[in-house]
Amino acid sequence: MKTATLRLAAAAALSFGAITAGAAEFTSIDQTASRVTFQYAQMGVGMDGSFARFSARLKFDPAHPEAGHATLEIPLASIDTGSTEGNEEVKAKNWFNTAVHPVARFESTSFKALGDNHYEVAGKLTIKGQARAVTAPFTFEPQGKTATVKGSFELKRNDFAIGEGEWADTTIVADEIRINFQLRALQTAP
Repeated sequence: MKTATLRLAAAAALSFGAITAGAAEFTSIDQTASRVTFQYAQMGVGMDGSFARFSARLKFDPAHPEAGHATLEIPLASIDTGSTEGNEEVKAKNWFNTAVHPVARFESTSFKALGDNHYEVAGKLTIKGQARAVTAPFTFEPQGKTATVKGSFELKRNDFAIGEGEWADTTIVADEIRINFQLRALQTAP
């Protein structure tokens, strides 16, 4: 009886080990199936824009989100405001000053599960030499070895000196900018 109990316990332990060993982390982003966009208001009119390029590093296991880590870097010259004139203007010194600060960077400091495929990532966002803490809620929808990650957060452009001098006035371009991300995460085999 004792031997049968030990065998059963050993089999259960091996089965549990196989299940946890079979879990895999999501460790990369399919950039061709991902996008980073933004929304803002100019003279009270809603506007949309996007970034054509970005790079991301990811380590995320939805079973252990607290161990996650992510970085996102966006070459600011890849901005698309919807007009060629606007694209050139925001690269200038008063806006992004891409000659001196070519990249916006986010690095996570923590992940937290909120339940039902909802999570929250906190971290440091650096734009134009200004670093600020941000928190972004997101959904994580796994589909086999891929997952769709969708989220957004709001920033205040004046916190990052985006729009200096006369452009610091928020009556023309609103201070609030909504950043949206939709990423396709890829899983590493165990």
